[in-house]
Amino acid sequence: MEDTTVTEKRSAKERGADINDITNNEVDYDQLLSSAGKFGRYQWFLFFSTCPFYIFSTFSYFSQMFMTEPSPNHWCWIPELANLTELGRRNLAIPRDESARFGYSQCKAYIANWSAVLISGITPNESWPTEKCQHGWEFNKTEIPYPTVSSEWGWVCDKDSYQATAQSIFFLGSIVGGFLIGWVADRFGRIPAAVSANMIGCVAGVVTIFARNFIEFSVCRFLMGMSYDNCLMMIYLLVLEYVAPKYRTIIANMPFAIFFTLGLTILPWISLACGHWKTISLATSIPMALSLLTPLLVPESPRWLLSKGRIDEAIYKIVNIGRVNKKEVPSKLIEQFRLSLSREKKIKNVSCIELLKRPSLRKIFICMCLVYMSCMIVYDALVRSIGSLGFDFFLSFSFLSLTELPSLVIVSFVLDLIGRKWLSIISFIVSCIFSVTIAFVGGGLPSVLCAIAARFFVNMACNTAIQWGAEMLPTSVRGSGASIIHICGYVATVISPYIVYLENFITWLPFVIVGAIAALGAVLSLALPETAGRDMPQTFEDADELVRNQKLFDVPFLQRKKVVDGGYVNSSFQSN
Repeated sequence: MEDTTVTEKRSAKERGADINDITNNEVDYDQLLSSAGKFGRYQWFLFFSTCPFYIFSTFSYFSQMFMTEPSPNHWCWIPELANLTELGRRNLAIPRDESARFGYSQCKAYIANWSAVLISGITPNESWPTEKCQHGWEFNKTEIPYPTVSSEWGWVCDKDSYQATAQSIFFLGSIVGGFLIGWVADRFGRIPAAVSANMIGCVAGVVTIFARNFIEFSVCRFLMGMSYDNCLMMIYLLVLEYVAPKYRTIIANMPFAIFFTLGLTILPWISLACGHWKTISLATSIPMALSLLTPLLVPESPRWLLSKGRIDEAIYKIVNIGRVNKKEVPSKLIEQFRLSLSREKKIKNVSCIELLKRPSLRKIFICMCLVYMSCMIVYDALVRSIGSLGFDFFLSFSFLSLTELPSLVIVSFVLDLIGRKWLSIISFIVSCIFSVTIAFVGGGLPSVLCAIAARFFVNMACNTAIQWGAEMLPTSVRGSGASIIHICGYVATVISPYIVYLENFITWLPFVIVGAIAALGAVLSLALPETAGRDMPQTFEDADELVRNQKLFDVPFLQRKKVVDGGYVNSSFQSN
């Protein structure tokens, strides 16, 4: 009978419909929100309102790839041979190099009086002297059919590291943006932060087209980097704060699965339609100005309002949710909520440094940061390795991007069954295996298929980590702690372009390194506590208890307990 009573109390708490059904006098935000409708018309509206922000996020993050990617098949441009065919110029002026990827030198040409060579019909041979490209390069336009930054400014050969450096500078901007936009979010609210991040991206993208050299381009991309992630995450967090706990796993993943995938799959074809890197920059940044309409359509976060002491405004918004969802929020529940808030005031002002003072919490916090860094390095390196797969660049990007949809749909429905820990471990291990396999199957379709599999599973690991990190931190430092975890991810992505750049020295090395980092992520995940089916910790003591009670083989759907009548209930119900 005791277990049955616990289950009934849990059900009453989730309904939040009548305060008399709850044995204690504490009413938290989630209970009040649930009483206004766990997932009704209001939440559906917010769900679809996030669509533009997910698309803006893909534009901010990935557009630089299509602006800077050079055709891997290039050679020295010889102006005197302009009247010859592309193949004729290459065969005549470019020395053979069997060790090179395409069988000829990409950075040198024979030294000759080409007008005299054409008249005499002499064929160059290996004894002729060579020199570095003097007049730039020409690129195989069947691979990247439009001018990119790299092809216009010669970011190849001795400047082939410029693309990786520009991308790393973009991520340095993300670190600065993480602190700046995070401050705006705490000081002025989620909506101003989201609008600020998107408008920074809009302006940076427009200004980029006026860049004339590497320095100017890098400064513009640093500014664009300040918008990355923040242009989406503020709205992502806001919507989560409007959804009852029962639906948070689905809402945390389904928009990524649908809207993020949509943005990714259309980006290559937008780039092709634009036909020039400057047009791509405009087409992917000007739409971000639509974020100015956000305050007219999306309400501010009640959680943020509560943190600023604006209790009446927060309650009004929750009552309004109930009105739209055709649910009446009981006045007694509201009064009990007000009383609960007055009791909680004394524990709200706690610094994130407290996490580092407690040994058990320090361990899981550092491990979570490292796990997220592993996710982002593997994810970003796989994205940036597309050009080395020996397959159509745009099709490869689209195929790999389509993995987002099924992988995140699966996460939405199995994360609470398998749990955060074991889903992360399995995803990392499988991604490791396929990443290493890419290095040894050669180019073409086999390498693309392995990359698709590796990307499929690292998608799952990334989205699991985003939710997992927030669920294991105490309420008082959850926001600042989650921000630090994301900033660690930005730091990691500064490294990933250089991992991909190593392909210029040893073709298989980047994928082996990526596989090793995925394996490290799996090992680090073992140290973290399972949070599926458990209440998020409210205090540091709750978080300590979560760590103390962790088990290695803690798989939620296997954790069962017999009740008196011989049936079973999930052990997560015992948390209350």
